[in-house]
Amino acid sequence: MIIVVKNHPYRYDMVNLGTIFFPYEKIKIHEKDTNETDDIFVLTEFIGNQILVDAKVYDKHKKDCVTFDETTDTQMALTVLFYNIMSEILGIKYPWGTLYGVRPARLMHRITDESGEEKAKKVFRNKYLVSEEKINLTDNVMHHENKIIKLSSANSFSLYVSIPFCPSRCSYCSFVSHSIENTYKLIEPYVDLLIKELEETGRYAKELGLKLETIYFGGGTPTTLSAKDLTRIFKAIESNFDLSNLREYTVEAGRPDTVTKEKFDALKNAGVSRISINPQTFNDNVLKVIGRHHTSAQTLDAFNLARKCGFDNINMDFIAGLPQDNLESFKNSINKAVDLGAESVTIHTLALKSAAYMATKETAFEVSDKIVTSNMVRYSAKKLTENGYYPYYMYRQSKSVGNLENVGWCKDGLDCLYNVFMMDETHTIFSVGAGAVIKLKDQKTGKIERIYNYKYPYEYVDGFDEIIKRKNRIKTFYEEYSL
Repeated sequence: MIIVVKNHPYRYDMVNLGTIFFPYEKIKIHEKDTNETDDIFVLTEFIGNQILVDAKVYDKHKKDCVTFDETTDTQMALTVLFYNIMSEILGIKYPWGTLYGVRPARLMHRITDESGEEKAKKVFRNKYLVSEEKINLTDNVMHHENKIIKLSSANSFSLYVSIPFCPSRCSYCSFVSHSIENTYKLIEPYVDLLIKELEETGRYAKELGLKLETIYFGGGTPTTLSAKDLTRIFKAIESNFDLSNLREYTVEAGRPDTVTKEKFDALKNAGVSRISINPQTFNDNVLKVIGRHHTSAQTLDAFNLARKCGFDNINMDFIAGLPQDNLESFKNSINKAVDLGAESVTIHTLALKSAAYMATKETAFEVSDKIVTSNMVRYSAKKLTENGYYPYYMYRQSKSVGNLENVGWCKDGLDCLYNVFMMDETHTIFSVGAGAVIKLKDQKTGKIERIYNYKYPYEYVDGFDEIIKRKNRIKTFYEEYSL
């Protein structure tokens, strides 16, 4: 895809709008006329007091312009014109309109604080062309998030522990995650160093007088580790952090083929209060296609075992738009989660990795997968709402099917606090392990500074000394901002 950006500064917006319509195309930007051609070509240009968009997608073509003056929001005028032209060519209007941000509820919160809730809804409706369905969803999430955000104080922080190992790698996965059979030899040194990193991180937390609100184990699949290794990590946390103010302790037991009674007992003994058991689907054929080497029956067994072990706050993840899934199959998956009584259900929309496929003349105008996925998401919202769940957090990813969203739903009072704190960037997040990113937050200015760990387990092990050195920035950051 080629986009020509002439006589205006909105290059970034044009790339993001292009990605909405063609999420897997490589986008080339030219800032002047070019002889290079492509089957998907869009000219955006400011000429005098006119904004021009001229778009061609294979054999379909549309051109239009609008006039502006000194009162016109030219950025909005251009994005709306671009969006409307591409929508007409491709025969689809996306429910999020021109909005491409990761955190819609945070944007609505900011506008609400500045101008009131009705003005915020109006901006979403008229400036970003968001549908009423998604405006109401965003507003609902904002109100539930705000209740959680208020729990955090100036010296609060959360702890994220990365366990980047899985029994096998799912075909859709974009996380730092490695098959256990390929990285088994790394586990012991990884856990040893993770404990050392926890010791160092806990020292900073104590020196700075910070208050730990939530702990979250993610990955990967944390329960890929043995009960012995999990217990070692739990004890390191207990020894190096003050847990007296802890509100929530979550461990993802996402793959049902990784859990045992011994592991659940280890979690329970450590004080873990919330777990995830993630089917993604209850369709065994779809599970095979996406590379999850377990069955729906194993998911049910894992869920029932967790209940027997005393867990009363269980989340289940599902993905709308998985290969070879269909609406009836997806409905069955959501219905089963509701019947099981899962305390929270997270609905993700499939987001494929870059270059998964490129547009062709046939696929460019194909909207059936987007419509089916949208109907899946809509059904989940209806079913969960009818059964006492509400949406408590939300985020969006680029390159998702139908440009849709990911939403966490929960029963009353069972919101995942960490998810909200993390998504809102409410307070500092201390993260440990491969691929972990520390987020330091100045509560006075809202400034966020990040400290990165090495991404892969082998890099983490080889470069551990450098990781420890980088943590010196924690103390100097807090000293600089007098927190």
